[in-house]
Amino acid sequence: MFAARATGLFKLLGLCLMAGVLLAALLFPVVGGLGLASNRAADTVDQTSGELTKAEPPLVTTVLDKDGAPIAYLYDQYRIPVPSSGISDTMKAAIIAIEDKRFFEHKGVDWQGIARAAAKAGVEGETSQGASTLTQQYVKNYLAFVVGEGSQEAYEKATEATLGRKISEARIATQLEQKLSKDDILTAYLNIVPFGNGTFGIGAAAKAYFDTTPDKLTVPQAAMLAGLVNEPSRLNPGAAVEPAIKRRNTVIDKMRDNGAFGSDAKVAGEKADEYKAADIGVVADLKLLPNGCVGAGDGPVYGFFCRYLVDYLDTAGIPTDKLIRGGYTIHTTMDPVATRAAKEAAEGQVPKNQPGIANAMAVVEPGDDKHRVRALAANRDFGNNADAGQSAYSIPAEVTKFGAGSIYKVFTAAAALEKNITGIDKQIDVPATYTSKVYKDSGKGYTVRNAGKYPEKMTLTDALAQSPNTAFIILEEKAGLNNVVDMAHRLGLRESMQGVNKDGNPLKPDGSNGPSQGDVYKRDNSGSFTLGAGPTSILELSNVAATIMSGGKWCPPTPVEKVTDRNGNPVQLKEAPCDQAVAPEVANALATGMSADVKPSGTAHGAANGWNRPMIGKTGTTEDHWSVAFIGATPQFAGAVMTFTDGVAPQVICNGSPPRLCGTNDSGGVFGGQVAAPTWFNAMRTIHGDAEIKPLPPVDPRYR
Repeated sequence: MFAARATGLFKLLGLCLMAGVLLAALLFPVVGGLGLASNRAADTVDQTSGELTKAEPPLVTTVLDKDGAPIAYLYDQYRIPVPSSGISDTMKAAIIAIEDKRFFEHKGVDWQGIARAAAKAGVEGETSQGASTLTQQYVKNYLAFVVGEGSQEAYEKATEATLGRKISEARIATQLEQKLSKDDILTAYLNIVPFGNGTFGIGAAAKAYFDTTPDKLTVPQAAMLAGLVNEPSRLNPGAAVEPAIKRRNTVIDKMRDNGAFGSDAKVAGEKADEYKAADIGVVADLKLLPNGCVGAGDGPVYGFFCRYLVDYLDTAGIPTDKLIRGGYTIHTTMDPVATRAAKEAAEGQVPKNQPGIANAMAVVEPGDDKHRVRALAANRDFGNNADAGQSAYSIPAEVTKFGAGSIYKVFTAAAALEKNITGIDKQIDVPATYTSKVYKDSGKGYTVRNAGKYPEKMTLTDALAQSPNTAFIILEEKAGLNNVVDMAHRLGLRESMQGVNKDGNPLKPDGSNGPSQGDVYKRDNSGSFTLGAGPTSILELSNVAATIMSGGKWCPPTPVEKVTDRNGNPVQLKEAPCDQAVAPEVANALATGMSADVKPSGTAHGAANGWNRPMIGKTGTTEDHWSVAFIGATPQFAGAVMTFTDGVAPQVICNGSPPRLCGTNDSGGVFGGQVAAPTWFNAMRTIHGDAEIKPLPPVDPRYR
């Protein structure tokens, strides 16, 4: 007994000493170097405690489709801020009763509470009472979850049991009480603190546990939430029902004692008993907000667009760490109809679980001022379960490791048109075999052969539709390889040409894994460029088509319509400006030159199957049949599809229903007109719907 009392007296002495030090500290404007929550927090506090009066806690960023429907939520802390008027008096009474019953009497530090705790420590050897006021708790939580961004280190520093922290906390709390009303402090506190299960603030907690709003919380509900603040993990009502109910009932008793149920003791007691008899009332499935690109809409379908959006914003001025805390509203360009149509078409050709074969599509809307990304989809679902046919990579947007085949002949044709080497109606040479004296292969002339039989001469338009290899090697020689590579970059393959190396890996800032793919082709004088074997982005292919259909105007393929901050103010992004990649006359001639691929002699004719809209198109097949592609556009929509082997070891893709991997036997290898082109047409029929049928632009006679 004597030992216990002695221990209590020592605690009493310690608390008295702390009270004295706290009081002394409050008399001085600055107390430095005493272990604040973090260096950043220390700087904030030293500059002005008023920062806490303007608290902007982490909020949820909402991603909307083009029609304003949510497709994803991105956040670090699930929080729904609410004003004082949006919080019931019952909730306010509950938190005050259990955490700080003298809240309306003290000025930030409860000296009576400290004295009471000291007395209790002296008698009973305990220090559980009078720990801190709600104002002090607000300071602590602000430093931990706003300034410290919720990191474990920040939380530990914000709650460490040091005299320096208590002094700083008390001083700031006292200053806040001079600047804010009690109701403002209480509201700020209820919007900051964690309530467990990833929820922060009373708005998210009310929604998650009771599927309601804070202004409609009943006494049992409010009491349970107030009790959670103490130990949200241990008192989790979803997993620990009995402890949660016990704590809730303790809060109800405190509310009764604090006069929340009226001054009549008998009536108040009866009400308290009635409230304590209530079921816990938590919804069976907590209403937690989905977080990330598998989000509020159809994550497996919309996730590829979302992933591209996050990456795009990261380079446009909103890095991910800011995005998930900023409470932005992102109005995107995503068309859910187009996205679902692309998904269904891709999966219709190649089932999502088909081993080793990805089939992806990107859709971009042409325009003079903006190229809006309308759809990014794949046969794979977006997600982390590879066994279920899912992928978390942005398959349609990233540069794939595989080529687009003969689609690259478009760049050779464009360069030749620009230099007036030929016109779309002029005859070009089409020998069965051609050995270049300009391009080399192991020291010898680079020899190419055609995959089929062609006349010795044909127009450029027919050559683009039927795709003889020799004709475009000859044109590439005449136009100049460097000009052809540059044309690919200008028309839209900007990341594919200058952002990755020859293996398709993103270039490192230090240049250690360079040079870029485009520079390698130039350095090595590789005539094979026009045959399209190198790594290619499907989205960029789609944007090439959009550039052609926009009169040669290139714009970045943007997923963003506009961004507003938490206050509804517009946010300016750092997006690349549009530029005139080629003269409109060249682009318009190229468009007509690419219009014959759907005609009977074209490689995409079989896939077109009754298509009646004027369009541009070009199929592509790599020599090893590891990938095939199709690019096409109307005046309204541009799109590209690539089908490629995405397994650990690339193999030939053989045609079939569905297509399959077939080792190294390319005799049955698939062609672009067989899988990629059908995907494009099946999707675009739905995407265009009953939209007006528009003609291709007229051709300047100089390019005929």
